[in-house]
Amino acid sequence: MLTALLSGLFTGAGLIIAIGSQNAFVLRQGLLRQHVGVIVLITSLSDILLISAGVAGIGVLTERWPLLIQYLRWGGAVFLAVYGLQAAYRALSGNAALQAAQASAGSLKAAIATCLAFTFLNPHVYLDTMVLLGSLSAQYTGIGQILFALGACMASILWFCGLGFGARLLRPVFSKPAAWRCLDAGIAILMLTLSYWMALA
Repeated sequence: MLTALLSGLFTGAGLIIAIGSQNAFVLRQGLLRQHVGVIVLITSLSDILLISAGVAGIGVLTERWPLLIQYLRWGGAVFLAVYGLQAAYRALSGNAALQAAQASAGSLKAAIATCLAFTFLNPHVYLDTMVLLGSLSAQYTGIGQILFALGACMASILWFCGLGFGARLLRPVFSKPAAWRCLDAGIAILMLTLSYWMALA
């Protein structure tokens, strides 16, 4: 039983911790201290939902209906490109070069909408959580499969809580305008690269 739990924990961590658009968004919100609790809750619950669905066998739908992944791929590519261009504009113009302590909270609705887009417009999230984790959980039966899913869900909760709430430890670094411009430049490069790869996938 412990083996199944740990296997799910480390497998989930290996998939979730990889640098991606969702993680970059959570990090930025954490640095700005803007709706961090809500963002962490949404990302964690979304992963729990998708992991549970994958273990329950719903991941088979994405294999039998490949057009779903294609729609998500193009929608995600466009979304990432737009967000990447916005980050590039902030980096070049210096509009985001503000101290985190002085940054006013943005719209909660906008933050939620952006978070949901980063989560559900990324076809890889379905492949990782529903198809891959769902397939790996099949090596266990009964309570073992449930514990595998529980371990993967724990990895998601621990990671997003650490990323979102732990970002404040970096605030001294981001008290300098240049640090914000570097962060936005890095986010722009990441988003545009992911958009390019997604469009060619």
